[in-house]
Amino acid sequence: MSQAQTWHYGLVAKWWAEFNTEGPEIEYFRRFVESGQPALDVACGTGRLLVPFLRAGLDVDGCDISADMLAACRERAERDGLSPNLYAQAMHELDLPRRYRTIVVCGGLGLGGRREHDVEALRRFREHLEPGGTLVLDNEAPYSYAHLWKYWLKGERGVLPKPWPAEGERRRASDGSEYELRSRVLDLDPLAQRVTLEIKAGLWRDGDLIAEEEHVLAMSLYFKDEIVLMLERAGFRDVEVRAAYTDAEPTGEDDFLVFIGKK
Repeated sequence: MSQAQTWHYGLVAKWWAEFNTEGPEIEYFRRFVESGQPALDVACGTGRLLVPFLRAGLDVDGCDISADMLAACRERAERDGLSPNLYAQAMHELDLPRRYRTIVVCGGLGLGGRREHDVEALRRFREHLEPGGTLVLDNEAPYSYAHLWKYWLKGERGVLPKPWPAEGERRRASDGSEYELRSRVLDLDPLAQRVTLEIKAGLWRDGDLIAEEEHVLAMSLYFKDEIVLMLERAGFRDVEVRAAYTDAEPTGEDDFLVFIGKK
């Protein structure tokens, strides 16, 4: 099986650690963890969900494909006197010493790999659950990516790969340095439902660019019924789909959906 490819390393991981710390997903997923421990936060990244869970005294481990993201997660946790169990593993290679009552996957499905990776990941999630355990994962609907949706059309893909934008998103970090992210679309294959993106990350100090990196991210795009069928094929039962992060009945107006399955 081919290797997964993501961009969550180096300066990108530092950006995530510095700026990606909030969101409604934290409290939403926390409810599931509170009702079923121990829990595993898959694709935990720099600890946006995991560290608040640990602060609340919940029994949660974390795993992520990026050792750089995990290093930032550990540093953040240790500032609060916490020592989480963190594992540098891809989802489709998950092989942990523990079994869990709950596994949560926030923003991780389809990132970096191919469909065969995601099929294997769901199988391994089920393996790592205790009998009766719960898997909760979210997914962004392909049509919610407004800047990508047009490239599903044959006549629009001729401009790919896109050139780099002249400017990106630039933010000042807590130490006074500045980070900038610029991204572009390299390719979109509507048959494979797969998009490839490239990111350029820069670090600035006192007006000087002191570091710059480029990384590539491949994403598999999924519609609702595909994920339901994949979960059922992996052996999950009683699969539910909810509008994120409200528990409402989902509609085509919802950008994010939450999928819940039982072992």
